[in-house]
Amino acid sequence: MPESDQAHQVIPFRSRPRGRQERQELRLGERPHKLGATRASEIFWTSDAQKTKAYYAALAKRGIAGDIAVNLMRAQKYSTRAKRYRGGIRGVGSFRDLAYTAKNNAMLSLCKVLDRHAAKLKISFGWKGDPDVLFGGRPSWVLYVDLPQGQVSFHAPERLSVHDYAGEWDGQHASEQRILEFCDSVFDHGLDGALQLCLFSDLR
Repeated sequence: MPESDQAHQVIPFRSRPRGRQERQELRLGERPHKLGATRASEIFWTSDAQKTKAYYAALAKRGIAGDIAVNLMRAQKYSTRAKRYRGGIRGVGSFRDLAYTAKNNAMLSLCKVLDRHAAKLKISFGWKGDPDVLFGGRPSWVLYVDLPQGQVSFHAPERLSVHDYAGEWDGQHASEQRILEFCDSVFDHGLDGALQLCLFSDLR
């Protein structure tokens, strides 16, 4: 069923002037962008809160597509972390439960943005029940989102919007990589670029 730190890079000194894009990457503590590099993956695996916060803020400035990208990445990052966490905070909860709560909050924010803007971006999304994965003894729900890069999905105890998903799971465990590719695309091209990618994806 669906959904089943990298070391900080030291950037060498260079005397030549840097462009706007490169200066922004350096502020985020990233390597200068090269064709094929995946900056989102560096943020995804880092535990540097300030670096992550700066990246999210920059991504959110890309408009509606940026808001979608931020919440997709947050949900996926918390989901991945939750599967690895052990231990917790006495009187507060386990790190695993805290991560899943944060994931759920990101999914709620994602659904609110998709409810308002998914049609404009040509992004299909919705919920479908999954009787094979139980939460508290009850069947779970799966949020599916069809990005230009492919289908991504998340399990949740309850559905967080009224939209139903008409399709089926594509059988691929590829949400993480597709979300990172979507984030890179939005970061590089902004809202207009994301719109074009969504529109042209129908021609594939």
